[in-house]
Amino acid sequence: MATYLIGDVHGCFDELTALLKQVSFTPGQDTLWLTGDLVARGPGSLDVLRYVRGLGDAARIVLGNHDLHLLAVYAGISRNKPKDRVSALLDAPDADTLLNWLRRQPLLQVDEEKKLVMAHAGITPQWDIDTAIACARDVESVLASDSYPLFLDAMYGDMPNHWDPHLTGLARLRFTTNALTRMRYCFPNGQLEMYCKDTPENAPAPLKPWFAIPGPVSNAYSIAFGHWASLEGKGTPEGIYALDTGCCWGGVLSCLRWEDKTWFTQVSLRHNEGSDSAIAS
Repeated sequence: MATYLIGDVHGCFDELTALLKQVSFTPGQDTLWLTGDLVARGPGSLDVLRYVRGLGDAARIVLGNHDLHLLAVYAGISRNKPKDRVSALLDAPDADTLLNWLRRQPLLQVDEEKKLVMAHAGITPQWDIDTAIACARDVESVLASDSYPLFLDAMYGDMPNHWDPHLTGLARLRFTTNALTRMRYCFPNGQLEMYCKDTPENAPAPLKPWFAIPGPVSNAYSIAFGHWASLEGKGTPEGIYALDTGCCWGGVLSCLRWEDKTWFTQVSLRHNEGSDSAIAS
């Protein structure tokens, strides 16, 4: 039995299936972890959701910012942008089934046996593991409820950007969503900085990548994340795994076999121009 961790798929269905064939992934024996952003920008978002949903317990996923934006489009809150290439999904006869399944997926995966945590963007150094789990479950509970459109309407925005255990309501939910699905940089005190998208060597002082600031979770667990394609899977400390290597931008789809830390890649079949920005881009 093997555990395969794959970076942001972004609708690149052909690359996903080719990569899984390359590693001889066998549902029922192996487990597939996906860092979120299953959809948007690539041409196969519909096929990706159908495939991953069909894996059942063989797949462990987290939601990314593009997944949340798709749910906002589905709920009538945000507009469907042609560059996201999700019209076929929204118009599919099983769209309701797929999207209601998607909104019931977690924002955080924790495996205590492997001492492994996965979130789309990462884990803010301001959280310990219990806080991360509790905050993620708060958002997941709202997304799974009938009132999920109210949350999706309120999730856009960059504030608050500093964790306070006394945060409540939409402010707490928005901070959690930003930390788990949008974060790249923090100030040295752990406060989120939501604008910079430069590579770490070009980021202005005093900003640091979130993973460069030690925190309770990174000290106790390995962390797998996606979201940050410009890292190209490089430059993270030991035990921090950047898995988004820009497949939908003409890069590769990356896979890490957890048990022996072997990397596999599948070269993109396309080149899309653009850049990941905010929740809605």
